[in-house]
This record gives sequence, structure tokens and C-alpha cells, in this order.
Amino acid sequence: MSHYRWFRAGDLNAFFALMFDNVANLVILASILIGAFQFPREIVLYRMVPGTAVGVLIGDLIYAWMAGRLARRTGRDDVTAMPLGLNAPSIFGMSFAVIGPAYLLTHDAMLAWKIGMAVTVLAGVFKIALSFAGNRVRSIVPRAALLGSIGGAGLALIGVLPLLKVFADPVPGMLALSILLVTLVARMRLPWRLPGALISALAGIAAFYLLREIHLGSPLLTGAGPVSMALHPAFPWPSFAFLGGLSKAWAFLPIALPFSLSTVVGGIDNTESAAVAGDEYDTRAILLTEGFCTLAAGLCGGVVESTPYIGHPAYKSMGAGAGYAILTGLFIGLGGMLGFLPFFVGAIPASAIAPVLVYIGLEVIAQAFLASPKRHGVAVAISLLPSLAFLVVLQVNAVISAVGAQISQITGETGESLHALILLSNGFIITAILWGAATAELIDRRFRHSAFYLVTGALFCLFGVIHSPTAQGTFVLPWQAGSTLPWHFAAAYLLAAVAAGGACLLKRETDAPEVFEEGI
Repeated sequence: MSHYRWFRAGDLNAFFALMFDNVANLVILASILIGAFQFPREIVLYRMVPGTAVGVLIGDLIYAWMAGRLARRTGRDDVTAMPLGLNAPSIFGMSFAVIGPAYLLTHDAMLAWKIGMAVTVLAGVFKIALSFAGNRVRSIVPRAALLGSIGGAGLALIGVLPLLKVFADPVPGMLALSILLVTLVARMRLPWRLPGALISALAGIAAFYLLREIHLGSPLLTGAGPVSMALHPAFPWPSFAFLGGLSKAWAFLPIALPFSLSTVVGGIDNTESAAVAGDEYDTRAILLTEGFCTLAAGLCGGVVESTPYIGHPAYKSMGAGAGYAILTGLFIGLGGMLGFLPFFVGAIPASAIAPVLVYIGLEVIAQAFLASPKRHGVAVAISLLPSLAFLVVLQVNAVISAVGAQISQITGETGESLHALILLSNGFIITAILWGAATAELIDRRFRHSAFYLVTGALFCLFGVIHSPTAQGTFVLPWQAGSTLPWHFAAAYLLAAVAAGGACLLKRETDAPEVFEEGI
């Protein structure tokens, strides 16, 4: 192939989908820090946001270049770039567990910002170091585990959560979602080949403002509506300002690094997802880019990790190439620097753009089942469960905080169930991979391999990588955890490993079908 089409019609749909996703995450970051912690608006919007946007700019441009290189190497013209953006879970982690508490503790906004920078820089270095094991992990772990874990995240974080925004304002939300499903799922073409994602968002925005104008807006909406912001250019440059917060940043690493580890695992999952869709990227290169972008963002004042996004198959089904990644990187990067990004965000109701995320979540969930061997359906299904626990815990925590209560105050059977949910949700992506892999190996009657994943789970339990006993889900040392739960969970996983490994001594059911044959 002598020429790769960098821009094509499908890039418009994909651009609006990926751009709106990143914009929504930046809005969440700003609303938490400014609204919940009264962090100075100027630092959040014109220092943190521009620096964070740098990571997206660099990463999407590199991923677009990688798509062109893959197209030249394979001779194919249908290569789709990997999507990259801001990691949603780490936004909650950095806001609620790092920057916000640091500000309340020090009463120094600049110091709290530098602590956030330092944590982001260290997370980038950590992710770069882990990237060299990416290809090895992907070659060993069953596909059902990789796709099932990312399918669970798609279900919880980019499926259900955005759907709540749709139902909070149902008229514009359902209108936008219906147009999106008609154009992207039923694949019906709009007049003049208009991009479905754009028309979906515009229709939702128009319905929102029309209802607001005639005073028939949704009674579920408690806010006063979108707030416009004045343009305020800010040009971030790499610096060593993070060193001012480095001495205090180490204390927050047990909180931040589990999120970084999850993004690395997610990057491996997403690379496998792209391979299933037909684009075979090098896992190490994908993860190195992710780590480098996080490092660059931290050096430029950013406080949120960059990560490969869930949903490559969805963007590919839209007919996207590399152009959508280029456009997204330029829009987010230049928007943060020139100041039009906060202004643009202020005019968009969440219900109008949430359907884009819902669609991407549906594509990811469907791929987890369709691209895995049919016999591994149970393994995919069990991989979804930890993400559902994380979703419930996220909402319960929001409710408890809103009423001024604490989880420790809830006792009885309800309190027991809630604490169990928290334990299940801590490290949910890694838990999903271990459960899915162990189950897939059981289905194939590779009992020693199944036992290996369970023994790995036991080791992870001891140090809080999964099922951490701390409220923040941080790493622990088992002898300093202040609880015997790590030992209990480690023992439970070891017993499960014994059961799985010992299954080779049992007789097979003579009337059972050969479940390891394809198609059964």
C-alpha cells in the first residue's frame, strides 16, 4: 500500500465520541475540586486542565502515527488508531484521595497542585516500567479474561453511569440515544452523510435548551444549567515544579499506584480488543506511550493519567482511521491551552453527550462475548461481576457522603453487605482478569493453570492489590493492615487453588459434552 488515508468520513463520528468523552472527564475533575473542595478555580482550569490536556494531545498524535505505521507494514487501508484519553477512575482517585485531602491538610492550593503533579509524574514512571511486561501478559492470559474484564469496565463505567445522565433528563437524552442507535447500530445513513454522533449531540442540545426556554425542563435536574466561561489562554511547559510536592507525594502513592496498575492492565486488555477487531498493535508500544503521556502531563502541570480507551471496536465500526485521534488530540490539547475548552464544556448538557458513551460501552460488552471462544462464555460472565460491585460502591459512597454519614456507621446485615461490596470492588479490574482466567482454564481442563491464577490472587490479597481492607483500596503490608482480612482472603484463594488443581484427580462425567471443543 502506497497511501494511507489519514482522514475519512467515519473519523467525524469517532472524533465527536472520543472528544465528548474526554471533555466529560475534564468537567468531572473541575466540578469535584472546585465544588467539593473549594479549590481555586484559576489553578484547576488554567493550570491543571491545560497540563492534563497535553497528555491527551501527545498520546493521540502518537497513536495516530502508530496506525499509519501499522497500515504501511500490513498493506491495509482500514487500520483504526487506538483511542487515548483521561482515565475516569483515576480522576475520582486523584480528586477525592490525593489533591482534595492535600489541600484540606495544607491549606495551600499551590502545594496541593504540586503534590498532584508529583504523583502523576511518579505514576508515569511506574507505568513505563511495567510496559515491558505487556506482551508477555497478553500472550499468557486467556482472551476471555482480558476482554471480560474490560467488558465489565465498559458495562459499569461507560455504560450504566452515562445512562443515569440520560434518564435524569430523558427527553434530550433518549432523543440523542435513539439517533445514535439508528445511525451506528442499525447503520442507517443520515441525509447528506451527516455524522450520527454529531447530529445526536446537536439534537439533544437543541431539545435541552428548547425545554429549558419554555420552562419544561426535567424535574430531576437540580442544577441551574450550563454555565459559560470566559476564554483564558494558558500555555503549559515542562518544568520541575513537581519537585515542590515530591516529598509529600510518596505518602499518596499507595492510593495512586493501584489506579496506575489498573490502567496498565486496561491497556493490555484494549490492545487485545483492538487485535480482535483486526488491528494488531504492539502491546509494549501502546503501554510505553501511555506511560510517557502521563509523565508529560505531570511535568506540564497535569494531575490525571492518560490511558488507552475502551472502545477501539466501536470506533472501527464507525469507519474511523487515524484522523479522529488527531482531531481529538488537537481539540483537547489546544482547547486547554487557548482556553476555549472550558467555554465549550459549559454549553453542553450531560444528557446530550452521555449516549455516545453508552454506545461505546455496548460495543465493548458485545465484543467480550462475541470475540471470545463460545465455550468461555461463563468466564466472560464472571469477569463482569467485580465491575458491577465497583459501580454500586461508587454510587453508595456518593449517597453516604451527601447525607454526611460514614460507612463505618452502617451496621448489621446491611453494613456487612456494604463492606463486602467494597472489598470486592477494590482492585476490580485485576480481580476480573484473575477470575476470568481461572474459569477459562477450568473450562479447558487446564487445572494447574487455573490454580496458578488463584495462587496469584492469594498473593495479591496479602498486599491489597485486590480486596484491599482499606477504605481507599490502597496497597497494604499484611502485618500492618490493622485487620486479618488479607490473611483470610489469601487463605480462601489458596483453598480455591487446591480445589482447582486437585480436579485433575477426579473422573470426568461420561455423559457430559466435550466443552473444550469449539462451538459447544
